[in-house]
Amino acid sequence: MTWQRPIACWMTDMDGVLVHENDALPGAADFIAALEHYERPYLVLTNNSIFTARDLCARLLRSGIVVPEERIWTSALATAEFLADQAEGSTVYVIGETGLTSAIHDKGFVLNDIDPDYVVLGETRTYSFEAITKAIRFISAGARFIATNPDSTGPSPEGAIPATGAVAALISTATGRQPYFIGKPNPLMMRTALNRIAAHSETTVMIGDRMDTDIVSGLEAGLRTILVLSGSTREDEVTLYPYRPSRILPSVAEITDLVGRYCPEEAEEISAD
Repeated sequence: MTWQRPIACWMTDMDGVLVHENDALPGAADFIAALEHYERPYLVLTNNSIFTARDLCARLLRSGIVVPEERIWTSALATAEFLADQAEGSTVYVIGETGLTSAIHDKGFVLNDIDPDYVVLGETRTYSFEAITKAIRFISAGARFIATNPDSTGPSPEGAIPATGAVAALISTATGRQPYFIGKPNPLMMRTALNRIAAHSETTVMIGDRMDTDIVSGLEAGLRTILVLSGSTREDEVTLYPYRPSRILPSVAEITDLVGRYCPEEAEEISAD
């Protein structure tokens, strides 16, 4: 398969593309190094709202992948950006970890556990029944409901654990109110990422390991997409979806060569074959 348009910018998911748990996946360090070497604008995206960009930068570095802090875009940062655009001056009740609370605080919001304008639900490894009860009461009283991402489960060394989407469903059942999800597959997260690096959808590629989040969000934002088979989605599962990625490759290792070969200054067809 050939692409006739140049690739000026890159977006990539983190877990399942660059790392698995705390281990770098084959070719990940070389791919990021190539982006830096050729000075290509890029962002590493994650629906994980637990950690700050600085935390994730350190985590990747321990895996041998050097990604500057400013090249990481989380659902927490996208949520804070959305609130700053939509609800400047509002008060917010947050269920989440430092990645979310610091992102919202840095945008000038006041965190309020008495009568907030918004309830923002993020991911945490220690969901508190008391905090969830407060959220239900605030939403029932009129607070608007936002969640960082719709993932129902998350990974842990012991196996799957409940994540933001599962807790959001609990709150929705109790209140009758559905949250507005900011993270993937909402193309809003892709749009905020594009704006952050002044990228254009026509010349940007999204790399991901999940059809139901990475690929669909890239597709709906107008990006070309690459599904890598190093994470969640298996190749035989692709046909179950009504949409397809632009390419399917075994891992990010097969993409590294494209960074240098298919540069934005060139418009000729370049094949990955």
